[in-house]
Amino acid sequence: MAPWYLLFATKNPTEASIIKGMLEENQIRVMLLNKQDSSMLYGDIEIYVPVHFKEIARGLLDKGLLN
Repeated sequence: MAPWYLLFATKNPTEASIIKGMLEENQIRVMLLNKQDSSMLYGDIEIYVPVHFKEIARGLLDKGLLN
């Protein structure tokens, strides 16, 4: 398995889901790691992509966040 690159971290589950969907629509595998405490809701949801897709994913993310 290829190494993974931490692309983005957020506290907002909806934002994480939207980013995941956008990346998957562009044929980029995504792994979400939810580090939030379920009762207190602190911590982040981390979004990882395979390291060989990091530049493409970063470009898509930057373009998406500007809109």
